[in-house]
Amino acid sequence: MLLVPMTDSEFERFSKRSVADYAAEKVRSGEWSESESLAQAEASFRSLLPDGRRTEHHWFLVLRIGAQQTAVGSLWYASQIRANQPVAYVYDIYIDPEHRREGHAVAALNALDLVAQGQGLGGVALHVFGHNSAARALYERMGYSTTNIHMFKPVSRAGS
Repeated sequence: MLLVPMTDSEFERFSKRSVADYAAEKVRSGEWSESESLAQAEASFRSLLPDGRRTEHHWFLVLRIGAQQTAVGSLWYASQIRANQPVAYVYDIYIDPEHRREGHAVAALNALDLVAQGQGLGGVALHVFGHNSAARALYERMGYSTTNIHMFKPVSRAGS
């Protein structure tokens, strides 16, 4: 697995897909309404990435495999301080649908471990939506541990 920096055109495609996916996940999780989700996701990205692909301490990578260096997905991570140590925080890992269930997510995260070590980072952190049980199971098999869980319970409003 090669982690190759994105070009501007790759970043543009990545951004559109990532913003749309993030908006959809926030709707599915019940945190945002569908009508506001895309605008909120775009605002989140602008806030996190004031300089786009060139925002300091953020890396945008294309996942490539084989002699032909076939693109199979993408990875966005940033260096952050967590628990008083620098870590790689994964904002987005995406495997193209036609390449899923082939071990590419595991290979990409294992490659990121090596990159993080080389950058002097003490670990890799990520977020996974509660409804994404397949991803949660994968991360747990890879040695990630749960650090916190946000929960929600709807109640009926008075008078409804």
